[in-house]
Formats: sequence, structure tokens, C-alpha cells
Amino acid sequence: MTIERRGRVAIVRLNDPDARNALSTDLIHELIAVIGEADGDAGLSCLVLTGVGKAFCAGGNVKDMLEGDDPMFGGTPHQMAEGYRRNIQQMTKCFLGIDIPVIAAVNGAAIGAGNDLACLCDIRVASTHAKFAESFLRVGLVPGDGGAWLLPRIVGLPRALEMALTCRVLDAQEAKEWGIATHVVEPDKLEEAALALAETIAGFPPISVRLNKRLILKSVNMGIDECLELSATYQAIVQNTADQKEAVAAVVEKREPKYVGR
Repeated sequence: MTIERRGRVAIVRLNDPDARNALSTDLIHELIAVIGEADGDAGLSCLVLTGVGKAFCAGGNVKDMLEGDDPMFGGTPHQMAEGYRRNIQQMTKCFLGIDIPVIAAVNGAAIGAGNDLACLCDIRVASTHAKFAESFLRVGLVPGDGGAWLLPRIVGLPRALEMALTCRVLDAQEAKEWGIATHVVEPDKLEEAALALAETIAGFPPISVRLNKRLILKSVNMGIDECLELSATYQAIVQNTADQKEAVAAVVEKREPKYVGR
């Protein structure tokens, strides 16, 4: 994995093209560390996640499944369940808990857990070469990473069931029609498009960006009364920041704002 910093944006590249950026235990723990560090970095406002080579992420490593050396694919049923809880499910929780927006720049195949990794991101920009499949059944598995929770929330229950039960592979345009991809661009424009979105997000007050994302994600599972209460709390927080006052002043004075992250 490589990380490139561009101001308030960081680009995280999965960099094991020979394995099609499969989610080995080592890579999972690298992602957990990167996500945790990013969320604690007040100088960051957005992450872009992409893959090097022809695949975004091919999901679990099939060789690991066959050999049974990985803690998720070997041992007693209890040991294997614990392997999921302590590895890929921790990655899922990290992604769902991060306040910084994450944009997936899906350069190629996002298969199985790779599809779920893309779905853990907030916005998905797909290359015309991208493919998406919830294909756990192809290797006789269920989605052990939370995909059964994620996918229906993105594409709706009937389509999630179709993807899971038929292992249907969606091309980039179909993925956009189904709601997985928000944008589809040519391969040579992929990072440019993802970065443009990231830099737009990073151009707003950093604390307000994080609390906007947190509010929307929490509100999905709330009633309206709870949402209104949390909205009032977050509104009070951001209106006591210097950056929110600077944002209003910049609008009134018709100038570019200068944010300081507090």
C-alpha cells in the first residue's frame, strides 16, 4: 500500500497488482491503521482509495482460503468466527466509524469483499473498466465483512439479493444505474475525477465536513426526533468554530475563505 498526501487530501493506493489487491490479513491491518490515523489527523479532510494494476480489489485471497493458513479460513468454527471478528470486521467498523469522507476510485474489478470495500466508501467513482460483483457464492461463502448490511442500503433489497444469489457482475454503467457508482469516467481520468471531488470537499470548513458526514450516516438509522436533536447539537458545535464564522464572512465579502481547522 502507498499513501500520497496532497494538502488536505490523501490518496491511498492498494499496491499488490499480482494478487489483484486481494484483502490479505496484512493488507486488512494496514487499512485499519491508515483509517485510524487519518481520522485522528486534523489536517486531513478527505481520502481517496484506489488500486494499482487492473483490479481495485479482488476480495479474499483464494489461495489463503484453500490452504487455510489465514485465521479467517482455518481452525475450528469458533476460531474462524473470531478470525473474522478480529480482522476484516474490524476494517468494516473502522470505515463505518471514520468522519473523514472516503472516495473510492474504482479502477478495475471490485469482487466479493472488494465490492464491499468499495461500498464502505462514501462516494464511488468508477473507471469504464470497473466491474462490481457480490460473488461470495462463487466460492461457497456468505459476506463475512458486513456486505449483507451494506449492499441493500445502497442498491435496495431486491437488487442486493440478485447480486448475492446470482453472482451477477455489473459493468461500470450498470453499477451507476444501480446506485453503486456515482460517476463513471474513462480510465485516464479516474484519479483526476476522484481528486476533483476530494478537493471540493476539502475546500469547506474541516470540522463542518466531518460533522456533516457523521450526521447523515447516523440519521439513516434514526427517527426524525433523534435526528433533529442531533442536528441541533452539531449545529451548535459548528457555529462555535472560527471556520464557520470565516465561511459566512467570505460569502458576505465575496472572497475566498481561509480556514484554520478550528
